[in-house]
Formats: sequence, structure tokens, C-alpha cells
Amino acid sequence: MQKEIIIAGFGGQGVLFSGQVMAYAAMDAGKEVTWIPSYGPEMRGGTANCTVVIADEEIGSPLVEHPPLGIALNLPSFDKYEGTLQKGGTLVVNQSMVDRGAKRNDIRVILVPCSQIAEEIGDKKLINMVAVGALLSALPEITLKDVEKALENHLPARHKHLLPKNYEALKRGYHYAQEEMAVPA
Repeated sequence: MQKEIIIAGFGGQGVLFSGQVMAYAAMDAGKEVTWIPSYGPEMRGGTANCTVVIADEEIGSPLVEHPPLGIALNLPSFDKYEGTLQKGGTLVVNQSMVDRGAKRNDIRVILVPCSQIAEEIGDKKLINMVAVGALLSALPEITLKDVEKALENHLPARHKHLLPKNYEALKRGYHYAQEEMAVPA
């Protein structure tokens, strides 16, 4: 098994942290992983993306060209990465920042109002964890418990008080995506 994931959005949306948490969750679960960040010179407000590769065996190359899984937290990321996803893949899209549907019909696009859900939880910075939770609905190799454990083990001490809200964001995203996937396409 080898799963490749692209996560993209604006700097400041927690794109790189999302990838790190998924990589830690897979690593802590005994999987092989790579995580490669990429961001523009502006950092906050500029574009940011990262790739995560999760495998049962040693990873030959960390480069990701046509991943089966992705997260797009804004419209420019949706525009850019929808076309690169593997046929039959799944792309979680932050519907709160996207004003169009999918152009492709050979991938599953799960539209999740990540920003709205994060605001309902009480912290707009949680859009990344809502999206990660939604992606987990299409990634059985990593469970919600794996990601919760990774957050607990790797979140800096100064942010530990945010764990309950992060857990809620993961669960809300996961359950929202499960409901969306249950609806026939």
C-alpha cells in the first residue's frame, strides 16, 4: 500500500501543519512516511502546499505528481490540483472558500464547509483539522484515533489546551464527509 496526498491553500491556513500531523499519525502507526512542504515567499497569505506519502514499505520517491487524495482549502488550490488528482481519487474542498463545483466527473469531490464548521467550534484556525478529518473518511489506513494521538504527542506544549477543539474539528469533518459520501453521486 502506498497513498499520496497533496494539501494546498493559503499560507496561514495550517496547510503544512495538516501534512505534518498526518505524517506523524502514520509514522506513529508504524507506516513509512515522507512529508515535503512548499510555500511562497509571502508565507502568510501566499500559497502553500505539502505532500505526504504513506506506505507499508520503504518509499522509493517522495515526489507526488498524480495523488489519489487531496485537500484544497481555497479556490486557487482547487483550480490547480483538481486536474492533477488520479482518476478515481478523492479531493476534499473547503466549500466556504470555493464558489464552484467540480469540473471533473472521474474523481470524488467532497465539499465541506470547513471555515464555517471551524467558526462554529469557536476557532477559525481549525479549518485544517476539519479538512483532515474529512480526508480520513477516504483514508482507512489512518484513523481518527491515530491523528488524535499524533496531535497529543506532537503538538507543542503551549498549544495543548487546544486539543479538545482540534479533536472536535477532526470528528466534525470526518462525519460531514461520511454523510456526503453516503449520498449517491
